[in-house]
Amino acid sequence: MNKKTDFNNEIIDLQTKLSFQDDLLEDLNQVVTEQQHQIMSLKSALETLRVQVTTLQTDPTQGDANEPPPHY
Repeated sequence: MNKKTDFNNEIIDLQTKLSFQDDLLEDLNQVVTEQQHQIMSLKSALETLRVQVTTLQTDPTQGDANEPPPHY
């Protein structure tokens, strides 16, 4: 009966480890999902900045017309 008890304890240990691994996997998945959203947001902001820089490089008069000259 000792072998059966040992076997049952090993099964319980494996089930416990699996449960912890499932929780960890879910946590990691949530972090990766959040990071993906942040990456998408950063890509969008970067594209906006790229367009603005390109516009200013091709037509410097696109700047703020009400902006005072640099010597003020």
